[in-house]
Amino acid sequence: MTETAATFKAKSTIKSADLEHRQKINFNIGRYNAVVPQGKHQFSDVHLARERAKNVKWKAIETLDQQLEQFEMNFIKNGGKLIWASTAQEALDEILNICKEKNCRTIVKSKSMVTEEIHLNSFLEKNNIESVETDLGEYIQQLDGEAPYHIVTPAMHKSKEDVAKLFAEKLGTDPKLTPEELTLVAREKLREKYVQAEIGITGANFIISDTGSIAVTENEGNARLSSAFPKTHIVIVGIEKIIPSITDLGLFWPLLATYGTGQKITVYNTIISGPKQTNETDGPEEMYVILLDNGRTNILSNPKQRESLYCIRCGACLNACPVYKNIGGHAYGATYSGPIGSVITPHLQGLDEFKHLSYASSLCGNCTEVCAVKINLHELLLENRNEAVESGAVSFGEKFAWKMWKRASLSRNMMNMGNGKMKNWMVNKIFKGWQKNRSELYFSEKTFNEMWKDRYKK
Repeated sequence: MTETAATFKAKSTIKSADLEHRQKINFNIGRYNAVVPQGKHQFSDVHLARERAKNVKWKAIETLDQQLEQFEMNFIKNGGKLIWASTAQEALDEILNICKEKNCRTIVKSKSMVTEEIHLNSFLEKNNIESVETDLGEYIQQLDGEAPYHIVTPAMHKSKEDVAKLFAEKLGTDPKLTPEELTLVAREKLREKYVQAEIGITGANFIISDTGSIAVTENEGNARLSSAFPKTHIVIVGIEKIIPSITDLGLFWPLLATYGTGQKITVYNTIISGPKQTNETDGPEEMYVILLDNGRTNILSNPKQRESLYCIRCGACLNACPVYKNIGGHAYGATYSGPIGSVITPHLQGLDEFKHLSYASSLCGNCTEVCAVKINLHELLLENRNEAVESGAVSFGEKFAWKMWKRASLSRNMMNMGNGKMKNWMVNKIFKGWQKNRSELYFSEKTFNEMWKDRYKK
């Protein structure tokens, strides 16, 4: 077992027994579940909308090279500067070069999972550049020194009391502040940073090929402030976020809002096509888009797994997953948690190290059922397991155990051999791996085949 897998099991064991944690998660996901059906009412046929979105993403991913080149051409026409980054380190180096060129000491950053993926904040801190999270949930997590817990709601595992206590410890506020008062405190602190920062960094929910634009959807307006106030705006985005046309947003924005937070549409929806133009009074003087690969072409080259690149990061599969609801987001030990994280992380960070995540599933199929773009997530998890076996990323003991189980299962005589006690001993004592994380297996004294024969002897 790898160290990563051992850590995952240890964290999962602790979290699954933490009833307070489970109560907080169930409360927050319960609120989500209550509003999503209301958001779906805006679609005359929500299944058709999802199917159409999947088809748009299919076209975008199947022609990814052409779409990205078209985006590059149009974005540069708009006055922007485009950077291709094959790895996380290349992206970090490019950002540092821009920071040095601009004599940057402070950065304001809106919520972005890609910046978490490349560990941007810690990199900037090592280079004596202050990076401030401006999304409230991300700001809370940054104050607490934690990574985001969820793709959409980074501080989902914290109650209002937890946040009040954290603000009291870190910012010296009254520990009895209400959520509204806590929000005002964060607003006051962050507004100062927007005007101080030399550079603003955002992600992008979508990159639009035919106009050379990026699209950002949010509820707080912090991405707009991060991109508009500083003189330089840097966008870091995965290459899979491409959509062919600006008209596709009429489908994707409502889907993302409904499946992400249960809204019909999020509060702030912004399309940015480049830096400030000569006839404009505000906006950044320079705009960079960094298109990040960082393992995504590994998924693109895999015909079966390619479908996972359709993901629009709505987080619906996390909220639906019984495993995620019990072990939480941090147990996964990866940037992307839940079902989608379990599918893509082994391909982004290595099958040997992260194949165990594909087994962190009951295969109930609920993730596939709720996916906004109908990705067959539970089938892709099975495919990951198969690829791990085919590539030899399994131990001799594991292969031997399953070989014996298969042989016994295919033999009626072997299945009927012995009584229930002998079978219990074999499974629970000989194959100890099962019982480490599960309760004991109990076999009946007789198999169904034996009971049938006893009943109908004549």
